Amino acid sequence: MGGGLEVRMRGVGCRHGRVEAVRDVDLDVAAGERVALTGTNGSGKTTLLRAVLGLHRQARGRILVGGREAGTAAGWAWRRRACAWIPQKPATGRFPLPARELLASGGAPAEAAKAAAELGVGELACRPVDTLSGGQLQRMYLARAIGCAAAGAGVLLADEPTAALDFAGQEEAADVLLGLPVTTIVVTHDRALADRCDRVLEMAAGSLREVR
Repeated sequence: MGGGLEVRMRGVGCRHGRVEAVRDVDLDVAAGERVALTGTNGSGKTTLLRAVLGLHRQARGRILVGGREAGTAAGWAWRRRACAWIPQKPATGRFPLPARELLASGGAPAEAAKAAAELGVGELACRPVDTLSGGQLQRMYLARAIGCAAAGAGVLLADEPTAALDFAGQEEAADVLLGLPVTTIVVTHDRALADRCDRVLEMAAGSLREVR
């Protein structure tokens, strides 16, 4: 799967109870393309990414990754291997796992551990994830994404991956994110990161429009 997979959405809609968070989204992202999703908080950006992963159950429409829909348990398992995921607010759980287990969960532990060391958080691998700062945890998830790509993921879905980093860290993270050989869809308020993407889309009230 490495090298990027096409992502296609047709008539995608998502609800939070009675609230329509995403409205009839049609979107084609070519293999290897890098797309930024911008917009205000609550406009539906995160919900759309979660729908691609199958984490948002109140969804309708068609979502294809690499030409495949994920209508079965096996299909969803393939989808989650095909897509690396960097959440904005990761759930650490009641019994938080050590960071090394987070790194290993991407499928390529050695590559993820090497990336963590290069990102300056390798020495924190034995610590529980709930003891890490926001910036440290973002770097861990970035290292995990590198491991996912090494294990064959073809799509990276990232939700505000630079939000907890300082300016130098934002530039470093952008270099890593945009250098991966995958298709990238990134939700961001980081203008510098958005400007480096191939396309910029804005989401408002659940609908998409192309900005650049």
